[in-house]
Amino acid sequence: MTDARSAHSQTLSRGIRILEVLADARAPLTIDELSTALGLHRSVTYRLLRTLEDHRLVVRDTAGRIALGSRLAALAAGVSHDLQAAALPELTAVANELGMTCFLTVLDGDEIVTLVSVEPRHTIGSIAQRPGTRHPIGVGAPGKAIASRLPRTQWPDTLDDAHRAELSAAAEQGWASSHDEVITGLRSVAVPLTVHGSPAAALAVVYVASSRPENEIAARLIEGAATIASSV
Repeated sequence: MTDARSAHSQTLSRGIRILEVLADARAPLTIDELSTALGLHRSVTYRLLRTLEDHRLVVRDTAGRIALGSRLAALAAGVSHDLQAAALPELTAVANELGMTCFLTVLDGDEIVTLVSVEPRHTIGSIAQRPGTRHPIGVGAPGKAIASRLPRTQWPDTLDDAHRAELSAAAEQGWASSHDEVITGLRSVAVPLTVHGSPAAALAVVYVASSRPENEIAARLIEGAATIASSV
């Protein structure tokens, strides 16, 4: 006999997985595409979608393709709400001053997640850094900045010697950078952000190229991180 609790947790897991697949796709998907990605029968996927639609977590476009619903934005706004509220004015200021997309990331398990992002005004070709974007800790500027504040025993075993050396350097200088690491063609600079009662975090910018040296960018981020920390 099937344990009812196991069945319920499997259903919940599948529903969450639908949201993850849609977030990663960055574009609406058909039911068949979702079913293939999930490895589920079309009818099972359809039933799960109906429940998610009822809660406005997913929506359908005029062609019947599935996309994430606006209700998710309201739920996301509640995550580390005080930190997001304190960070937003400074993210906006840094983005417009440097002409770069500025974003806040937090540690979630062994991954770094973008919590909130601001693109600069009046800048052509700014980089989109969508909330919910993830990458492993220890790589990318925010991942290095956050990992540099953790004990070495918490660094991923998969990190090579070069990355471990970069984490040590980041811990010493107070900031980290990355080139062509998470996304080819992009550069990033990040600094750790420590706020009592909030998960380990980092303040970062992402850009294609800049005449500003990295240490100058880092100095502005350090200033911004101090402002955010004092506002929470």
